[in-house]
Amino acid sequence: MEEREISKAVVKRLPRYYRYLGDLLENKVERISSNELSHQMNVTASQIRQDLNNFGGFGQQGYGYNVKYLYTEIGKILGLDKTYSMIIVGAGNLGQALANYVNFEKKGFSVIGIFDVNSRLSGVAVRGIPIRMTDQLETFLQENKVHIAALTLPKTGAEEMAPILVKNGVKAIWNFAHTDLNLPEDVVVENVHLSESLMQLSYNLNHREPQGKE
Repeated sequence: MEEREISKAVVKRLPRYYRYLGDLLENKVERISSNELSHQMNVTASQIRQDLNNFGGFGQQGYGYNVKYLYTEIGKILGLDKTYSMIIVGAGNLGQALANYVNFEKKGFSVIGIFDVNSRLSGVAVRGIPIRMTDQLETFLQENKVHIAALTLPKTGAEEMAPILVKNGVKAIWNFAHTDLNLPEDVVVENVHLSESLMQLSYNLNHREPQGKE
């Protein structure tokens, strides 16, 4: 059976569904209707049904959605039923913050290596993982299966490191650098431009409706 092409907008909403369903599970909620879920997520019930119908629907007429089942199935769609090994290239404040974020491991993302060019950081451990120098990166990649690399480097550093990662088998890059990487089509890149997100926040702040307007 040929896999359907799912729009980026739908894929972008899936982690949000997963998060809300996880909260419902923690609150012992067993089932929920699309209308009830729409009120919590501020997404229309119609949009929720359309999104989930891309993957089979999961709901029952007159019953709604089984929260645990839907949470599990969306986790599978997102690939969270697998384990991924990850490295972080760039051990500055952002890189160390990512390494310290324990929820990654709970979701199946295991940080197995941290790299930097600053010799003063050599051997410093973050959550038990020693920081290695980037001249050891290629050897590490050849000796370990790495699924994902997080790049928390300046623009030029990211552009230099990305081809090395790809050449040594890394197929997914989580890019925090202030640049769009030009890589082969079979490499998945997720760009996280923090400054752009902040600028969007600034725009929304400056173009919001005045409070109390009739």
